[in-house]
Amino acid sequence: MAPQPKTPVDPNAPGPMLRYQSNLPRLPVPKVQETIAKYLNTVKAVVSEEQYKRTEQAAKEFISSGAADKLQARLVARAEDPKVLNWMDDWWLDAAYLGYRDPVVVFVSYFYLYKDDKLRKSPAQRAAAMTTAALAFREQVVGNTLEPEYAKGEPLCMDRYKYMFNNCRIPAKPSDVNAAYNPAQNTHIIVIRKNKFFVVDTVLNGRQLSTGELEYQFHRVIEAAGYGKGVPIGAFTADNRDNWADNRKALLAAHPENKKILEKIESSAFVVCLDDSSPVSRDEGSRACWHGDGRNRFFDKPCQFIVYENGKAGFMGEHAMMDGTATCRLNEFVCDFISKSKVEMIANANNKLPEPAELSFRINNDIGKALHAAERRFDELVGSYDLTVCAFQQFGKNQMVIQLAYYKMFGVCRPTYESAQTRKFQLGRTETSRTVSADSIAFVKAMENPHLPVADKIAAFRKAIKTQGAYMGQCVNAHGVDRHLFGLKKCLAANEPVPALFSDPSYAYSSHWFLSTSQLSSEYFDGYGWGPVVADGFGIAYMIKNNSFHFNITTLKSLDIDGVLFTNAAEKLKQCLEDAASELRDVLITEVQTPAKL
Repeated sequence: MAPQPKTPVDPNAPGPMLRYQSNLPRLPVPKVQETIAKYLNTVKAVVSEEQYKRTEQAAKEFISSGAADKLQARLVARAEDPKVLNWMDDWWLDAAYLGYRDPVVVFVSYFYLYKDDKLRKSPAQRAAAMTTAALAFREQVVGNTLEPEYAKGEPLCMDRYKYMFNNCRIPAKPSDVNAAYNPAQNTHIIVIRKNKFFVVDTVLNGRQLSTGELEYQFHRVIEAAGYGKGVPIGAFTADNRDNWADNRKALLAAHPENKKILEKIESSAFVVCLDDSSPVSRDEGSRACWHGDGRNRFFDKPCQFIVYENGKAGFMGEHAMMDGTATCRLNEFVCDFISKSKVEMIANANNKLPEPAELSFRINNDIGKALHAAERRFDELVGSYDLTVCAFQQFGKNQMVIQLAYYKMFGVCRPTYESAQTRKFQLGRTETSRTVSADSIAFVKAMENPHLPVADKIAAFRKAIKTQGAYMGQCVNAHGVDRHLFGLKKCLAANEPVPALFSDPSYAYSSHWFLSTSQLSSEYFDGYGWGPVVADGFGIAYMIKNNSFHFNITTLKSLDIDGVLFTNAAEKLKQCLEDAASELRDVLITEVQTPAKL
């Protein structure tokens, strides 16, 4: 029998999904001296000895001057305010997402590429099955009947699920806003085909459409869209957020009907994109899900299901209001639901279903010019990036493989971000697990030393893994470095002197994520990823599957690191990942092959 969570159940919760929500612990504020000690330890691993001494001095001044205690007191007061459920929530939402001005495509949004469905090869058929499954999941979320998630037997925050359906990010200055709509009053989905937007209501006379009926509606959309491309309004959503905010105002001012159309799109349960491309390889499929052509999308919606002409499919998520753990669960549910469902026959063509309604924007010359400019910027942006997938079928070990591969390619270890979820706390999201440590560096150097005995390499590996796991554990318990320092800095009053700790070059460098990494795994996915977070970095999403490891690598085609230009960097790192995984396998397999001592 599974152990019962220690968190008490709220008898007044609106449903089983939220039965622990009000009793989850608040996000803690770590002791400032402990955070500074951890910070110094992480910095020491990635900077020179001379730079470290300056950083150490800045940290001492931060403590001895009283600045640390003053900012800590303000942060603790905020955390203890009964009106504030999570001291970091609003700050982080604005700093990391809604206040972020670069395009969400490439820089923020993420994707999942599904494995092929051998039973549903037509786009309408697969889209219908996916829609039925997504609606079943939506019903649980809206009704608050979805079972909470758990980590080591303790419930996780489920608050973010309310942003999954019938929500939309709205461009605004200086920060975007989130709009939420009544799910009971908005049972429609938006289907995009050839850049044209169609409304498909999933409920008729109080009854949800069957999968066969939905397939019929998708066929009708494909037929109605024809062969010509529509006005590429979706390109606006792929643009810089300030540009999109200005163009949205212009779109609203151009014709009163545009306001109704935008509201219909933004209030929809979710979006289904019926692309006319046919990606074949993992690389092609992943790239198509990552950004597509930038037109046949509405990137502000948190959930976009994508189906291609050849029946391949995937998902794209807008990141602002939710992290990947929630949408990973959604997509696993969708794929699992479909795998256990029989293929329905398409509804009879003479049924009484209403025709899907096309939403036709009214545009003028100025909006047309703005769209062309947005399309050009999108094409230039995505054209500057590479993506490749490394599917290692034999053996591997997550972060240490990545560290070894990077060291093989560049001969140095640099700051690395690994996402750690803090959902055990109310409104918890993520903390940064700093992967690079003295032990991880010792490991990669040991692996690259051809004269070192295998036993020493294994010992270095075990030590590095233990150190990484310990820091990850601290981060999951909200005792990492980055969010606490972020909070302390946010507590500075206007015109108050900035402590040297925050202006010290190591502060910026140690959080300049040359490697942005995270892991979510599903046997149903053939790909998962996002873009790099810095111009001289890599985005590496990895999946640990039953019989393989998948690494999705994204980076600029021309990568400038410290004045050295690297071309074709994604493919080169892919090779280094394969080499690193193979070498680590060869080292660790000796433990299995060594005969046991009698």
